[in-house]
Amino acid sequence: MRARLLSLRLFWRVYMTNVLILALAFVGLVFAPVTVSVPITVVELLLLAGGLLALLVANLLLLRPAFGPLEELAATMRRHDPLSPGARARVVGGPDVVTIARAFNEMLDRLEAERRESARQALMVQERERRRIARELHDEVGQTLTGVILQVEGLSATISDDLRPKLDELRETARHGTEEVRRIVRRLRPEALEELGLQSALAALATSFSEQARIQVVRRLELERPLSREEELVIYRVAQEALTNVARHALARRVELRLGHSGDRTVLTVRDDGRGLPPESLSSSNGIRGMRERAMLIGAQLSFATPPNGGTEVQLSIPPLEPGSP
Repeated sequence: MRARLLSLRLFWRVYMTNVLILALAFVGLVFAPVTVSVPITVVELLLLAGGLLALLVANLLLLRPAFGPLEELAATMRRHDPLSPGARARVVGGPDVVTIARAFNEMLDRLEAERRESARQALMVQERERRRIARELHDEVGQTLTGVILQVEGLSATISDDLRPKLDELRETARHGTEEVRRIVRRLRPEALEELGLQSALAALATSFSEQARIQVVRRLELERPLSREEELVIYRVAQEALTNVARHALARRVELRLGHSGDRTVLTVRDDGRGLPPESLSSSNGIRGMRERAMLIGAQLSFATPPNGGTEVQLSIPPLEPGSP
């Protein structure tokens, strides 16, 4: 009986509920020992009000299950976050609600597929532009600064002693500029990722971050299953952005960089002991938005949490690689 009622369309469920309520009211008026006089007495008025209240409560209890799935579907629509794909509406209720829920889920499938493909194209273009800029910095600016250093070295034997301190200062400035260019090139184009793999690239990133930010980095890097090139790039960029946020905002003294597995998922975790992440930054920070877009690109889940002992924990959870993926 219940299954048959749930299979009815919403219109007929509401109609039959109202029929049942009116039938109960009719039966009550026919068989109940109640009379209505003119003018009406207080007792009669109380009895009629009680009957009306009972009918309204019964109508509410009978109609609520019919409209409950619609309210749940509306709540799912409001909660949906384009940067956190995967959430779907439950396909429950009568045929009308089920049709709407399925249509909504199919629409989300199409939108997420299109958004993922658009993000993939945009990020790949961005990575190619990063490599082009890195190559030009290395070939043009880097070589120019190297030439300046060589010229300074050639002048050191002919310059007078009173100008030697300025020459040494010029040499150090050119050398510092060369190191800065190399550092920018490494951030733009992670050569270790292309040549040595993800674990070595993350280890080099942690070492460079520790030296520049003067923050202790504890590394636990264990990779047991193969990843696609896109997944490796997303993991590296998320770790890079998370460490950059630590250096800029966290005031931390220690960072843990961990790459491991939880079940069949690959999990990247960056945890610091700093001052924590302001809630408003989750929606306003361009860096965090960039991490969420990269996570969406590979269907991963990105979360931000505050551990019990303080600080911030950024976690990227990557699902297993689908068969046939590159």
